[in-house]
Amino acid sequence: MARTPAHYLVHGPSLRRRRMSQGLSVQEAADRAGISRSYLQRLETGTRERMGPKRYIRLRTALNATDEQLSIPPEEPPEER
Repeated sequence: MARTPAHYLVHGPSLRRRRMSQGLSVQEAADRAGISRSYLQRLETGTRERMGPKRYIRLRTALNATDEQLSIPPEEPPEER
């Protein structure tokens, strides 16, 4: 049985893009997820990157998103010169 992580890392720009693609303001998304507007703004700006499981799941559900859509993308290999 898989264990729930102690926290989730969230990629701010990806989170913001997902929220905006849903047509939601910061306040609307925060209300749907049951978190404060300032907490969501800190996540989007990268001031805060970690979320506890309960808040993360509520936010992911509110944005109809997958873990991959909200997580830090893998590093891209450097371009060859």
